[in-house]
Amino acid sequence: MRQPLSPGKAALVKLCSFVLPLALWCVVSYVPFVWHPDVKITDPGDSDFLTEGQQLPRTSFVEENAKLEEAGQQPAKGFPANPIFLPAPHAVAKALVNAFTTPPAFKSDPWLHQSLWKSVKLVFWSFLLSAVIAVPLGLLAGTFDVVGKVTEPFTDFVRYMPPPAFGPLMVAILGIDDAPKVAIIFIGTFFPLVLVVANTTRLLDPALIEAAQTLGASRRRLLTRVVLPGVLPNVYNDLRIALGVSWVYLTVAQLIGATSGISWFINQQGKYRHFDNVFAGILVIGLVGLVTDQLLQMLARFLFPYQARSGAAGVRTVLVLAARGAWVLVKTAGDLAWAGVMVRGGVPRHENRRRVTEEVNDVPVP
Repeated sequence: MRQPLSPGKAALVKLCSFVLPLALWCVVSYVPFVWHPDVKITDPGDSDFLTEGQQLPRTSFVEENAKLEEAGQQPAKGFPANPIFLPAPHAVAKALVNAFTTPPAFKSDPWLHQSLWKSVKLVFWSFLLSAVIAVPLGLLAGTFDVVGKVTEPFTDFVRYMPPPAFGPLMVAILGIDDAPKVAIIFIGTFFPLVLVVANTTRLLDPALIEAAQTLGASRRRLLTRVVLPGVLPNVYNDLRIALGVSWVYLTVAQLIGATSGISWFINQQGKYRHFDNVFAGILVIGLVGLVTDQLLQMLARFLFPYQARSGAAGVRTVLVLAARGAWVLVKTAGDLAWAGVMVRGGVPRHENRRRVTEEVNDVPVP
């Protein structure tokens, strides 16, 4: 149990995590006898109610054809189709390409890439503000009990309040520009992040702190030389998770007095019943989040090369660690040699040997 997979098997399993949902989506979309509760009209026949291209539930289609047959009129024709809110994969792919290449339906509407860039900036600044304040506060709360007792009860109280509930208040205080949106994302990420970082800090091995205190480390050096390096890799992972939470709250924040942003784009396309564009916007958010998370994971390998990982270490990591080990050995040997010189009063060892030899030679031989 809990044994790491080989690189090849791990890559295959990760690929399957995307292929399996896509395969299920294709089956539901392209296999006629799987679900397809609606009918899309190709020939309305003699019906005054139906039109070509109209989509309606199968029961309504059957009832309308029954009425036409009773009246001796030509029945309508159509083929099975899924509801309009579940477009096929090829329709979503086409909508995704068109969203970046085709001008918006209204000149006042922004392009998809403009809406996406607006959302990225909102997430970046709100998350940066949250992390800059929450991480130091969480480190202090997890290290010093008095700070934890002062901050955590109120933080634990506020984190249960839904951030969207602060929307009207933030608009009244900060206006309808980007400031209330940043405030909502900040509220949604700051308070949970303080508690998570504090709990992560408490997981540090107490033996490390006790050893530093035994060696006479001050509180400042204890925090900067022991606690911070020890918990930084885990805090980094906490920040990665909190960044995903920021995108969750963005979807709500950008519905408050917004005229741009990826969430606003999705909401507008839903009003127009362009659900292929809705899926395209959702996929864009997922792709941005996935790419960002993978880049952060790659960055962690360079920031924390000493962090234990499953599987074999990379060649670069092994070389870096070997070089650092060799440097430590060389430096330690040099320090010991220099200490030996100082103990002997600054006289090099070969000088001592030469003097002993001269003294031996000066002894008269009987």
